[in-house]
This record gives sequence, structure tokens and C-alpha cells, in this order.
Amino acid sequence: MSDVVTLATELLSIESTTGRERDAVDFVSRWCLAQGWTVSLQEVEPGRSNLWATRRGGGVTLSTHLDTVPPFVPPRLEGTRLYGRGACDAKGIAAAMMMAAQRLAEAGEDRVDLLFVVGEEKGSPGARAANRLAPTSRYLVNGEPTESKLAVGCKGAQRVIVRVRGKEAHSAYAHLGESALEAMLDLLPQLRALALPADPVLGATTYNIGVLRAGTEANIVPGLAEAEIMIRLVGDVEPVRAAFTAWAADRAELVWGSHIPAQRFQTIPGFEVEPVAYTSDIPLLDRWGAPLLFGPGSIHVAHTPIEYIDVAELEASVDAYVRIVRTLLA
Repeated sequence: MSDVVTLATELLSIESTTGRERDAVDFVSRWCLAQGWTVSLQEVEPGRSNLWATRRGGGVTLSTHLDTVPPFVPPRLEGTRLYGRGACDAKGIAAAMMMAAQRLAEAGEDRVDLLFVVGEEKGSPGARAANRLAPTSRYLVNGEPTESKLAVGCKGAQRVIVRVRGKEAHSAYAHLGESALEAMLDLLPQLRALALPADPVLGATTYNIGVLRAGTEANIVPGLAEAEIMIRLVGDVEPVRAAFTAWAADRAELVWGSHIPAQRFQTIPGFEVEPVAYTSDIPLLDRWGAPLLFGPGSIHVAHTPIEYIDVAELEASVDAYVRIVRTLLA
């Protein structure tokens, strides 16, 4: 195996599902220190820290996240693919960034930093904390699986909980109660009729009803029903919130959660470009420089049991990160 594949495999062998990133952070810290980097750990929560590795700084920060979605899936190399949780989202990317930064440092380029954060998969507390640091970089290259294309932009995100209240009753006398679940099931299909914004580059505003909770027992009319929805934004969030508020009216309560705005990114010549529909930590790291988004692998296999990264693409991404940094610093 090449050095970057070996490094990625070692990272993939460490469980770092969101909230349990400590061992992965320790591994990367030891690796960076052994290569001569100055390493700082920023505590985000007890037992959870971001990692910032630098030499001189003042140029480009390569950044991604070390947490993964559960469950832990150990690595395995089969043919031309490296499988495992985080293979493309985003431990493979972290390994490529580490190798690229070290190659640049060995060639005398010390204006490159590494920033690895925790919690990107759930609320991004790591990125929020990292933005309180005093970074010196002029550019931020964030790593997410973009199929080795530079993203021209990405959709934003808005979480919302839809809450319907009813009245509990004995199921044998259901007419004495009011089912919050039945009301919710009547309400949710009406979302399809909403007129939501579209953008010529980022496409349509979309939503996903990801979680539905209701009731306590089959013999009790449910008095509370909740649906958690993730909305993917292409522009200003206010028209979207207004549309959802009108849809809910007095039939449901809306509890608005975390919001990440849609973004447009810088690109450089020599790379394919394409918009992406997912969010990243970039909007929460606006003090770290003008943003670019690039990474090997496909988002279509991220968060799945067969998550993988193509070995040749992973190896090529080291060269790509070196080229991006050199171009930005030229």
C-alpha cells in the first residue's frame, strides 16, 4: 500500500463516531508531532478537541472533520477500493491532506496549516469553536467528497421539528381522544405542494422527513407526534421558513434548529467544477480565509454500509491538494 492508503487505513481502524473522536485526534496529533509540526489542541467539550497543526502559517489551511456517523465499520481493502466508515467522509480526505501538507513542508513550503475538527456530523461544535481561534491563513480548503472536483457552491441546511399535539385516550374508546399521529400523517403529504425557491446553479430547495416519533403504546391514542425535517437551502432561508410556517398554520408547532446558509466558493483553473447539495463546515469557519471545497470520493456512498474510496483517486488527491495549495500561494 502507498503511504496515504496506509495512513487512511490506520485512521479508519480507530472508531471516531461523533462524540468519540478523542483516539483519532490523539493519533493525528502524534503523527504531526513526529513530522515536526507544532500542534495545538482546542477543547470543544470534555474529552473532545480540535487539532491545529502549523509551521509558519499565513497561507492555506487544509481542513476536514475526524468524526463519522455511526456505526463504526472497520476498514478493509478489496481490489481497488478501501472500505470503511469514514473512507470518503472524511478520514481518507484527512489522510490525503496530511500527506500533501507534509510533502509541501519537506519542499520548503511552510505556509500551510492543518485543521481537523470534531462534530461535523452533528451540529458542528468543533467548527464553531475553531472559528474563535486567531487563524492567519488567507485560504481555507475544506475537505468533503466532491469526486475530486472543485465545488462552485453548496446548499445550506435548516433543521426543523414539526410538533403536533392531540389528546390521549384508551384505544378502545378512541373517539374520546384526538390522535396526534393521524393529524401528522394528514399534514406531512401537504408539504409536496409548497412552492420553494430554486437557484440556477444550486438547483431546487429540497427537504427530507428523516425522523417520525409518536405515541407510547398501541392501546393508547397518541397525544404527541413529532417529525424532524432537514431542509436543503439554495438561498435566503426566510422565504423557506415563511412557506413552512404558512403550511403549519395553527395545526402544528415548528421548532427551528441549526441553520447553515448556502455558499458560493472560489475555484481555480485546471479542475472540473460542480455544485454540491450537502453542507459543510465552511460557513462556520469564515475567519480562516476564502473557501474552496475539494475531496476525493463520492457523497453517494458516504453514510452507507458500503462506504469506500477508490485507491487511485485517494492517491491522486494528494497531488491535487499540493497543486491547489501551490496555485493559491503563487
